[in-house]
Amino acid sequence: QVQLVESGGGLVQAGGSLRLSCAAAGRAFSADYMGWFRQAPGKEREFVAAINWSSSSTYYADSVRGRFTISRDNAKNTVYLQMNSLKPEDTAVYTCAARRASRYSHNDYDYHYWGQGTQVTVSS
Repeated sequence: QVQLVESGGGLVQAGGSLRLSCAAAGRAFSADYMGWFRQAPGKEREFVAAINWSSSSTYYADSVRGRFTISRDNAKNTVYLQMNSLKPEDTAVYTCAARRASRYSHNDYDYHYWGQGTQVTVSS
């Protein structure tokens, strides 16, 4: 019944890089928008990035713009989050999500499918 499965998290030093992957079942991946969210201890879940089906539109939170890149490979039913120049404040559980709509949204309540999350820890 799990339709989104994240991988690629781990422990990395500040300034390092990680690439997260999210493998999706067909029904979940067919949604127009895929997004990444994150939640740090004691913090609310926040939007990170989103991408539409054709990859013609991408959106980023101000805190990650220029450092993170979202992409997708529709043939592999997979969405990626390349994270460069990582900072300790990037430490969080990262979760991918799918929005069954043709309009962009950065609100977590607008996303229908959710993965279980993968831990990213950035040491100083």
